[in-house]
Amino acid sequence: MSSEEINNLQNSFQRAVNLSGSSGAVSTSPTQSFMDTLPRRMSASNKAKALKPFSTGDMKILLLENVNATAVSIFEDQGYQVEFHKSSLPEEVLIEKIKDVHAIGIRSKTKLSANILKHARNLVSIGCFCIGTNQVDLKYATNAGIAVFNSPFSNSRSVAELIIGEIITLARQLGDRSIELHTGAWNKVSHRCWEVRGKTLGIIGYGHIGSQLSVLAEAMGMHVLYYDTVTIMALGTARQVPTLDELLNNSDFITCHVPATPETKNMLSAPQFAAMKEGAYILNASRGTVVDIPALIQAFKAGKIAGAALDVYPSEPAKNGAGVFNDDLNPWATELISLPNIILTPHIGGSTEEAQSAIGVEVATSLTKYINEGTSVGSVNFPEVSLRSLDYDQENTVRVLYIHHNVPGVLKTVNNVLSNHNIEKQFSDSKGDIAYLMADISNVDQSDIKSVYDELNQTDAKISIRLLY
Repeated sequence: MSSEEINNLQNSFQRAVNLSGSSGAVSTSPTQSFMDTLPRRMSASNKAKALKPFSTGDMKILLLENVNATAVSIFEDQGYQVEFHKSSLPEEVLIEKIKDVHAIGIRSKTKLSANILKHARNLVSIGCFCIGTNQVDLKYATNAGIAVFNSPFSNSRSVAELIIGEIITLARQLGDRSIELHTGAWNKVSHRCWEVRGKTLGIIGYGHIGSQLSVLAEAMGMHVLYYDTVTIMALGTARQVPTLDELLNNSDFITCHVPATPETKNMLSAPQFAAMKEGAYILNASRGTVVDIPALIQAFKAGKIAGAALDVYPSEPAKNGAGVFNDDLNPWATELISLPNIILTPHIGGSTEEAQSAIGVEVATSLTKYINEGTSVGSVNFPEVSLRSLDYDQENTVRVLYIHHNVPGVLKTVNNVLSNHNIEKQFSDSKGDIAYLMADISNVDQSDIKSVYDELNQTDAKISIRLLY
């Protein structure tokens, strides 16, 4: 460390003493430049000690895109400083805002690129209050020691219910009849309108959403087929098929519930539409790159497809407003919206009060547990590491959080640094090029903490260090 960093560190130690009135207290705000976080424990009235930053008021949380109030409450209850915005921010504004925050919460519109993240001097974690994380440069975040969390399950029911509603709406051409009557036209027809009972639903991706959808569809009397790249136990009488083509050949309704990957890009395109039954229906509430929309338009015009429901698109507007979904955004937009029995919704699959509340709780809890305790369970880019809580009567114990490059010999080096103390418990795991070690060491005083930090900070494999107590 430079002499300036050492002076800063010593000043933070003295500040902790002044705040606590005890010569054994140590604290500082978490920064990447020195001793990222030094938390305190709760009073001895609790059986388990909670690891929290010494001065929670130093913790700065930036929440964008109208993240649910449940998340705001959780962060404020921790004593954190919370800055809340209902929309995303322009890149230049976000770069300025992100410089000093310790955690940021976003949804799907904010793009955290490497160009933005490189300005984040204190950033410890990112919370994606949604399923997807493709709006974050995960590689850069990982290499910078920034843990990323999301909510993969909390909106599953909301998405499944949307798909059920759209299946019935497509089968009965309800969208068209509603638009017609809004314009004064009375058009009572039954031609090519169907009950969904007895029809076959083909689900591509049988995860949390696909499996819930399966149960709902069967309750309405539908037969369910599903295709997944891994073998998954069926719920109810649903049946897994070995190939995508078999699903396409035999399904009346086909719905996609897969992530955005190179393998799923244009997963449904001209060859897949050709393999479908005449008059099949397509639904996509997963990712906008999964369905080749120009090919879908052609299949519809050729009479192969009887209707479609799309909730996601390759390019989506950055904010709400009239006229923003246009040909400049997606060159086929005008042609798509001119077609009958095509349901278009603005990425609202998980947009229910129940889902957003649950997402707020899930992601905010993950972030606070990571900030306060170092627990990375649920992180999409870190190995999942956790240690049991400290008992309230444990004194002079420090939790070491050491994020490092996954190279040989690191554990030996770290344990040599910690060898002057009793290592009460330790857990280390790796994921790709990154590894994460947590250790609780006892019999530690103020000068020991500085020494441990300095020695770990000088190790070659270090990415980021935090010491909690």
